[in-house]
Amino acid sequence: MESKKNCSISQMWANKMPKGVDLEISHQPPSMRCVANLIIAMERLKSGMAESILSPGFSDESLLSIMLESVVEERFISERTSAQPGQFTRREEHHCSVTDGQKRSLVLVKNNMELLAVMLQGGRGSLKVYLNMATYIHLTPDTGLGQPVVLGIRDTDFYLSCHKDGDKPTLHLEVVEDKMSLSEISAESDLRRFLFYKRDTGLNVSTLMSANFPNWYISTATDNSRPVAMCQESASRYRTFSIQRQS
Repeated sequence: MESKKNCSISQMWANKMPKGVDLEISHQPPSMRCVANLIIAMERLKSGMAESILSPGFSDESLLSIMLESVVEERFISERTSAQPGQFTRREEHHCSVTDGQKRSLVLVKNNMELLAVMLQGGRGSLKVYLNMATYIHLTPDTGLGQPVVLGIRDTDFYLSCHKDGDKPTLHLEVVEDKMSLSEISAESDLRRFLFYKRDTGLNVSTLMSANFPNWYISTATDNSRPVAMCQESASRYRTFSIQRQS
């Protein structure tokens, strides 16, 4: 029964085929894509190509080329699953040079695990530390707060964090050996202490506010060689930094 059906289909299409072209029906059930490709190819052969098919220079390669030009491209649209609301996802990382409002550089004191703001002169430039600033994408961004970033000291495992030590937020240096643990940070995670909002106030001039404690900023003292610390907006400390990317 199936054989008779295939024969009738072959005869029906054979009458529509250009002279010199045969049609062969496969016993394997074709997909909708194959059927569409076949119909389009036949229409292209019927519309102005019959003469070229019968020309002496027409070859199997020419027919294959015509068939390939008629292929229907199949496109897949995948549904993207949204991440958890409030998730911070690391995007890219930059090496940065950082100085405060008095053009003082940051110097690491490992014994005390703290940073000092120091006016470096002469041959003391080698003491200056550079930061690795990783930027993050926030799925539910807080408008106006700035770019979420994580700040690490270059060539070390030290990262800046802000959490309460007593009754007020304080700045800390913490060792993070597994840096991949900071690739994604949940808004409810304790790792949020490493996040700061970088808000630009001028050309390469920015403030760095704690993500955990709004209106608490990384700052430097008016005196030289004093620790970098957190302060509120009203404090008499320098809250702006010149942050420049390094190649």
